[in-house]
Amino acid sequence: MEKSVDWQFDSYMQEIFQMKEVDIREYSPLALAYIGDCIFDLVIKSLVMNEGNKQVQKMHKETSSYVQASAQSKMMRTIQEHLTEEEHGIYKRGRNAKSVSPAKNQSITDYRRATGFEALMGYLYLKKDWKRLLDLVKIGLCSVSDRSALKEEE
Repeated sequence: MEKSVDWQFDSYMQEIFQMKEVDIREYSPLALAYIGDCIFDLVIKSLVMNEGNKQVQKMHKETSSYVQASAQSKMMRTIQEHLTEEEHGIYKRGRNAKSVSPAKNQSITDYRRATGFEALMGYLYLKKDWKRLLDLVKIGLCSVSDRSALKEEE
C-alpha cells in the first residue's frame, strides 16, 4: 500500500529512522552551524556537479573556494541586508558563539561571520524553510561569483 507519490525527504527520513520532533530553538548556535556547514556544502557541491562531469579534485577545489570562511563571510555581508529580524538574531548568536576550534588560515572576523552564516543555514534547514535558505544562498553566491549560472536573472 503506497502512502503517497508526493513524499518528502524529511518526513520519510523522520519516519524510517523514527526521529523525534525537536524544538530548533533549543539548539546551540554551534549545533546550528554544525548542520548548516553540511547543508551549505551540499548545496555548493550540487551546483558544482551540475556544471558537468570533471575530475573530483577540480570539483573539490571549486567547492572549497565557496565553503571557506572568507567566502562565507563575504556572502554574509551581502545577505545581511536581506535578513528578517529573526534571521539576524540567529546570525548574531552564531557569530558571537565561542568556538572550541581556532580559525584555520582565516581571520577571526571572517571565521566568526562564517559561523554565523552556517548557524543561519542550519536554522533555516531545521525550520524546513528551504526556499528561504536557497534564496539567501543565491544572493550570497552572486556577491562572490561571476559565473553566469549563479548570477541573478536580469
